[in-house]
Amino acid sequence: MTNFIKKNIIIITLFTITLFIGFLTFLTFIDKSFVQLNERNLQILLISNIVLLVVLFIFIFLEIKKTIKKDIDIGSSNSNKKYIAYFSLFTLAPSVLISIFSLFLFSFALEKYFDKRVTTVVNNSYELAKSYVQEVRNKIESDIILIAFDTNKSKNFLNNNENEFIRFLKTQRLIRGVDEIHLIDQNKNLILSTLDIKNNYIPPMDKALNLVLDDDRPLKIINAFENTSAAIMRLQNYDDRFLYVVKFLGKDISNYLTESQEAINFYYTVEEKSTGIKISFAIIYLIVVTLLLFISITIAIHFSSRFFRSINNLIQASASIGQGDLSTKVPNIKTDKDLEMLNKNFNSMIDKLKSQQDKLIINERHEAWGNLARKLAHEIKNPLTPIQLTIDRIKTKFTDQIKSNDQDGFKENLKIINNQIKQIEKLVNQFSDFARMPKPILMENDLVTLFSDNIKLLQELDNSIEIQFKKDKEKVILNCDNEQLSRVFFNLIKNSIESIQQKAENSSNFNKKIAIDMIDNNDHIKITIVDNGIGFGIFAANIKDILNPYFTTKKNGTGLGLSIVNKIVNDHNGNINFIPIDDGAKVEIIFSR
Repeated sequence: MTNFIKKNIIIITLFTITLFIGFLTFLTFIDKSFVQLNERNLQILLISNIVLLVVLFIFIFLEIKKTIKKDIDIGSSNSNKKYIAYFSLFTLAPSVLISIFSLFLFSFALEKYFDKRVTTVVNNSYELAKSYVQEVRNKIESDIILIAFDTNKSKNFLNNNENEFIRFLKTQRLIRGVDEIHLIDQNKNLILSTLDIKNNYIPPMDKALNLVLDDDRPLKIINAFENTSAAIMRLQNYDDRFLYVVKFLGKDISNYLTESQEAINFYYTVEEKSTGIKISFAIIYLIVVTLLLFISITIAIHFSSRFFRSINNLIQASASIGQGDLSTKVPNIKTDKDLEMLNKNFNSMIDKLKSQQDKLIINERHEAWGNLARKLAHEIKNPLTPIQLTIDRIKTKFTDQIKSNDQDGFKENLKIINNQIKQIEKLVNQFSDFARMPKPILMENDLVTLFSDNIKLLQELDNSIEIQFKKDKEKVILNCDNEQLSRVFFNLIKNSIESIQQKAENSSNFNKKIAIDMIDNNDHIKITIVDNGIGFGIFAANIKDILNPYFTTKKNGTGLGLSIVNKIVNDHNGNINFIPIDDGAKVEIIFSR
């Protein structure tokens, strides 16, 4: 998710701004935003919405196009394009249908919202509330007249008896259904009251009292913010006495009236701007749907590319393998676990096929060279015996006949011939050994012991060369032919010694060193031999050629040693690799258990 946000930060920012302007337009239409509601502001907001929406469309189009080019237009298969098109279509179609339906539903609901019956109910409810308040306020006027009439009539009874006067006022309060009755003077001082706690008395406004000083008519006092309705009236039969009556309206009635008034104002504002509200709502919906479509298509492209890139890689790899190229590998890419496992298994299968092909080629090559070696050994060995006998006869018969001063030369020539015959016999024996390479007799043997014995033996050839042998276990057991693997290790270490000696002929200022590492990984054994000799030289570019029979880099080599080594290693279910390094050579052997 974090990578998606970072990658599409511009689009997300643009979407946020566009959505904010869309909501601001909507709130302005209903007169609920900080922007003043007028034609100019609405025009600016609508144009801004349209421009931002077009820019958002363009950015999304370019991003999808770039993503398709990067992640979908890969390989020779068009399946990925087809499926991403289907996925996008199936995502787009429902979204468009839902958008149309939602806009229609909103438009229908808005029209119903302004239905005549709804308008009538809204108006009537407000009028009823106003009528209720007006009725309560008008009633206070009639109530104070009746209370004043009874009070004036009872002057003689009440004038000199305060307790009776208070009881009379309380009775009037209950009869008339008011909340407070006060008797005050022209300075608004409280004389008598129905309140038990006199501190709760709130005097009327000066202006109201002044209006009734010389007027016997009652005066209504309206204070809607306090939810009260009051009236004040001069008492004719009393000197400097005024009747002050208070009636509380229903709880929060003024708040209800205020809210109702605001609701009605909002209702008619929405009715007046219904077209603009529909447009702004449509813009908001388009913005949201556009982003959702972009996200869904992007996700579709992402998962499609993850899936089809792996499939395309497998198709291309299988095509290469079908043409005989077993060096092909399926690239390791981040994808689903199952596809990663498929790629891994496919590469493992290719490696096994390659290994089996190499072994088959090696076996066929060795068999061919073995047949050739047998024929050569037979054809060469047959004339060697008569040649040797003839040399012996010549030596016996003609030695005494040759002058004494020529005998040394004669004997030297015969010696050279004998040496060459022995060299040919040695070559023939090597041919025979190569041709008669027996199948390995497998038994459990300790490779550590095999290496140690060969190192001790070969160390005598050159004590100036340091041979380091490291192993991760004291014993490394392998089911193998002891004699054949000993021959392998002997030849490889001997080659390293000879390589170092050959380098020492030209430069003696270096530490002669052979490093041998043996690691037992349970399912396979890895052996590495590294020396700092002359290395592979000009043969490094075609390193595999040194495994061919009769291919040699030595002056007097037959080219059979490494070929025999390779044959033995392959017979033991192993692989051998010759790796050129900057200062010397590296041989790596892996035996699979």
